Amino acid sequence: MKRTALCILLFSFAVIMFYACNDDTDRATPPDDNDTTTVDTIPIYHYRIINTYPHDPYAYTQGLAWYGDTLYEGTGLNRFSTLRKVDLETGDVLQVRHLGNEYFGEGIVVFGDTIIQLTWTNNVAFVYDRESFTQLGTFGYPTQGWGITYDGHHLIMSDGTAHLSFRDPHTFVEKWQVYVHDDEGPVTNLNELEYINGTIYANKYLTQLIVMIDPGTGEVTGWIDCSDIREVGGITGPVDVMNGIAYDVDGGRLFVTGKKWPKLFEIELVGQ
Repeated sequence: MKRTALCILLFSFAVIMFYACNDDTDRATPPDDNDTTTVDTIPIYHYRIINTYPHDPYAYTQGLAWYGDTLYEGTGLNRFSTLRKVDLETGDVLQVRHLGNEYFGEGIVVFGDTIIQLTWTNNVAFVYDRESFTQLGTFGYPTQGWGITYDGHHLIMSDGTAHLSFRDPHTFVEKWQVYVHDDEGPVTNLNELEYINGTIYANKYLTQLIVMIDPGTGEVTGWIDCSDIREVGGITGPVDVMNGIAYDVDGGRLFVTGKKWPKLFEIELVGQ
């Protein structure tokens, strides 16, 4: 009886080992050459200069906005920060409001009949009447202020980090944030902002690059390489970095400039 039980046990063990050695379910299968995963390359766009306009070479441009048929500009630096209405064709300042000496002006955005202007480290945004530049109120925020734009529903604000905050345009209360990133990680130093046809455009501070951002996901969808725009545009002498993006919705015109640049350019994008 013991011999029979032992035979049955040995037979069962042999069967188990046979199937274990011939079972392919746990083995790694070689990759299929036709089954590859590709990572989309983020496109890099170049530009073509369409028109060139004069620009105040003393304007430390922090914000740029086009509304109706008018160019508005916000400038920075303590004691020199302003809000301006500018004649595009001549570069003349048609109207100006000076901020207090203690304020360092940053990005601007047109919201209805008002203009909102950020400050860098003062934690306050000024609200002005768009026509008269009369101050109507202020908003507070706990971060630095860099760039600001409007998507038709919310204000979108940058603070130098990889995060963009979406805010109620009436109360300035933050509703949510998106984390801006590309295939290499976070994208920081997001400066002047412009919302164009469903995409956020942002100057990347200390570079001549404009980053294109999906507002829903924070993913970078493209880069605009303007690294040689000063040379191509005939700007000579020392100037500061590129900063300032404005979009004429009705005319489909894209304007760019920089801090203390003597020229402002209308450009169109050129593919990779």
